[in-house]
Amino acid sequence: MNFAPPKCRGSAAVEFAILLPLLLLLALALVDIGRAIQVNLVLINLSREGANVASRGNQLNSASSQALMNALASTTPPLRMQTRGMIYISKIMGHMQNGAVRNVILEQYRWEGNSSFAPPSTVWNCGAWSNNQCSEIPPNPDNAATASAMPGLLADGEVIYAVETFYNFDMLFSNWNVGFGPMEQIGPVMYAKTIF
Repeated sequence: MNFAPPKCRGSAAVEFAILLPLLLLLALALVDIGRAIQVNLVLINLSREGANVASRGNQLNSASSQALMNALASTTPPLRMQTRGMIYISKIMGHMQNGAVRNVILEQYRWEGNSSFAPPSTVWNCGAWSNNQCSEIPPNPDNAATASAMPGLLADGEVIYAVETFYNFDMLFSNWNVGFGPMEQIGPVMYAKTIF
């Protein structure tokens, strides 16, 4: 006996038509995930290079810190740092006071190349700026604010530099409703910090 299979012409086209929207949705989500990974890698490298250069010898001031941050920001394409990014450089010192070492802020600079996006620093949030240098840091370390970076790990007089980079990530497909709710948001503020 010879049994012939039933005729199933066109079933592959029907299956493809059913799966195509799902495959497109996965591909679009992967595009945003890839862009987010790229932004994260750029921010990590930016903060690492900034902290490396800031910690090398020369004393930072308002002009030299801006030159450093401008040079760093110029290496970030395809990111739009001028409108969606921010950079902070903080100089921190371990200071002995009342028998304990605390990390105090000596200097803090923010990048002037940004026009609109200004998230607060996570190392220490300055409340008053003059020429993009924090103007409320007292000259006496006894009166300086405590930094949140590396608490309890610095020796008396040890100086470190913390460089923070922020980016307001814009997902291509954020708020895109696929029938069962909007897609998850990556970010929107992406952040990296390096301490040297």
